[in-house]
Amino acid sequence: PRAITHAVKFYERGDKPLEIVTTRQWYIRNGGRGDDLREELLTRGTELNWVPPYMRGRYESWVRGLNGDWLVSRQRFFGVPIPLWYALDGDGDPLWDRPIVPSEDALPIDPSSHVPPGYSEEQRGKPHGFVGEADVMDTWATSSLTPQIACRWEADDDLFRRTFPMDLRPQGHDIIRTWLFSTVVRAHLEHDSLPWNNAALSGWILDPDRKKMSKSKGNVVTPMALLDAHSVDAVRYWAARARLGADTALDEQVMKLGRRLATKLANAGRFALLQLERAGATAESHGPDRIAHPLDVDFASRLRELVVRATRGFDEFDFASALQTTEEAFWDFCDNYLEIVKVRAYAESPSAERESALATLQLALRVFLRLFAPALPFVTEEVWSWRFAGEGRLRSVHTSPWPKISEFGATVVAGPGRAYPAACEVSMKIRGAKTVAKKSLRWPVARLEVRGAGADLDALRAVLADVLDAGSVGRSAVQLIEGTPGDGSLFATTVELADSGAES
Repeated sequence: PRAITHAVKFYERGDKPLEIVTTRQWYIRNGGRGDDLREELLTRGTELNWVPPYMRGRYESWVRGLNGDWLVSRQRFFGVPIPLWYALDGDGDPLWDRPIVPSEDALPIDPSSHVPPGYSEEQRGKPHGFVGEADVMDTWATSSLTPQIACRWEADDDLFRRTFPMDLRPQGHDIIRTWLFSTVVRAHLEHDSLPWNNAALSGWILDPDRKKMSKSKGNVVTPMALLDAHSVDAVRYWAARARLGADTALDEQVMKLGRRLATKLANAGRFALLQLERAGATAESHGPDRIAHPLDVDFASRLRELVVRATRGFDEFDFASALQTTEEAFWDFCDNYLEIVKVRAYAESPSAERESALATLQLALRVFLRLFAPALPFVTEEVWSWRFAGEGRLRSVHTSPWPKISEFGATVVAGPGRAYPAACEVSMKIRGAKTVAKKSLRWPVARLEVRGAGADLDALRAVLADVLDAGSVGRSAVQLIEGTPGDGSLFATTVELADSGAES
């Protein structure tokens, strides 16, 4: 006999020939064989808010490229059973065109153990009896119902009516064609709606060499060692910095930054609360209406703008920029505001100036803890419990209301002014001069000359006492001169340190 040679397909990860055997399967229509349904599903894509927006193109390319229906039956041992039986003829062969469908109120059923109406268990597999469907559902055929399951579809009508469609689906961009698309198909066919209003698509996690992590490559990193080494908050901080749609490399240096930020948040919280406790201040006695000092009003105005920007970031699903904006404002708070205001906050005698500083510290801490809570959940909860945990929703920072503009009171309404940046610039130059000279920050200053525009000098005069106290500068050592700095700064500043003398 003569041998016949022809090309055959092989299994993707093996070296054995693959023979394709045609069998009966179950499908769900998905637009692959009908222009009308395809157009309806494309329209659904335009109704969905995609973050980032260009991800919609991947959905549309998938839908337009379909050339067959969605195969949902699988020949596996484990899975959700397809709830059907088949009548058997006199020879015991299934009548495939006569499936026995259970009533909706009888679901869920397992055809391998449940009996269809009108039959008994003794008739299973016998001529003129019945047989259960042996296949189970494709994974996506069941996970495509996760919004309905979470909203208690057909189990709690009131809850389902109030929660479906859901608001947000967060997921990876690599399963737009599977999980996202299958969920849209099921909601469209069953409810004539989207399953959710927004889809937030994250990227892949890459290894340090910027290669996609996968089990087959052996470069997958499990999180437990990272959590032990850097803390949960630090790892979550790294994840929160990832922008939607963009791949993110695993970077332990970023986790170290997150740990440093969490530590600084705890330390800043201790400092602020120590001053409040020393003064016997309460949340009620030191509300935002106590903020009256020009430095405090200007800083609180900037804090107010931070709330607006961070809230906009969350509303637009731009969590990374919200975190970045909050972090930049927090380090400014620690490096500048706390340094400038601490002498006034330390004051032993009660005064309107001290009360203004304490009220600002309390407001700032309450705002920063809530803005950081999504990214640093544990340290924010801990610091919140030191002072702000009360009854009901306030018991936890995570159930407390998101910061609102109304919390800033009547005194903090204008946009940022000149007082705070003027104080920060001169204070930083004083500290910088001492650092260069390798002197303590409390080393006295012999002469301080500040040259700048008239309006900027007026703003500086309003906060000059804080700047001088923070920099250990005597009142008689200061000279303010109206003129042009010339280098892009607010002021041209000259700092001369004392040759010797006891630190103030």
